[in-house]
Amino acid sequence: MLRRLKTDRAVIADLPDKTELTAYCALSRKQAALYQQAVDDLAAKLRDSAGIERRGAVLASLLRFKQICNHPSQWLGDHDWREADSGKLQRVRELAEVIAAKQDKLLVFTQFRETCEPLAGFLAGVFGRPGLVLHGNTAVKDRSALVRRFQDDEDVPFFVLSLKAGGTGLNLTAASHVLHFDRWWNPAVEDQATDRAFRIGQRRNVLVHKLVCRGTAEEKIDALIADKRALSRQLLEGTAELRLTELSDAELMSLVTLDLKSAMMDGGAAVREDR
Repeated sequence: MLRRLKTDRAVIADLPDKTELTAYCALSRKQAALYQQAVDDLAAKLRDSAGIERRGAVLASLLRFKQICNHPSQWLGDHDWREADSGKLQRVRELAEVIAAKQDKLLVFTQFRETCEPLAGFLAGVFGRPGLVLHGNTAVKDRSALVRRFQDDEDVPFFVLSLKAGGTGLNLTAASHVLHFDRWWNPAVEDQATDRAFRIGQRRNVLVHKLVCRGTAEEKIDALIADKRALSRQLLEGTAELRLTELSDAELMSLVTLDLKSAMMDGGAAVREDR
């Protein structure tokens, strides 16, 4: 059986280009301290657990690492989303300022519902006007109106969406930039979200920005996906975190151990282009 892709020029000749960029972020001191504490906690749990209990501990730790890499306040729950505390927010500002200057539109995806509103508030300050938010708590009857407004209203500069609620089925071709604030670790899920903008009807080239914190599990898993994308579809597709729980203790600790020199380096401007 042969599969035709929409990127095949024989299928549609006028679909624009898509460029995927990995935008590396440094950790703040607060993030680095919390991340190292999480690594130490996981190491202790691995020594004292086995079977289902071990798997649960690994899954909880992977979630914790993701939250800390996003912003300390997401893990701490203190609602104090200061820009200085998150390397990712600082990187988002750099990217959003360029997008705003070009008067382009931006889609931002996150897997966490609780991250949507803080991100929208932060971006409103960068763009100088509010955007839209859609997540699992958004009433189904209101979603079509939000999509129409984003598509038709030139004054709406960005749309923040949770990955599960907004990652499939929506036509958001008014955007020419897509930003993945955190990584799902399943390439197919991220591709589906990106395809809200990169689809038939899009007339502009699409830039996809994937934020990754250096020196953390995010960077190591991103490298696995980038270097062995075909293999990762077999190993990580679907329940990626469950696959990771099957690693040995030594492999798992190697994956999550904080590389402090890399994480704290001034490497915020670094990007990698994925072909």
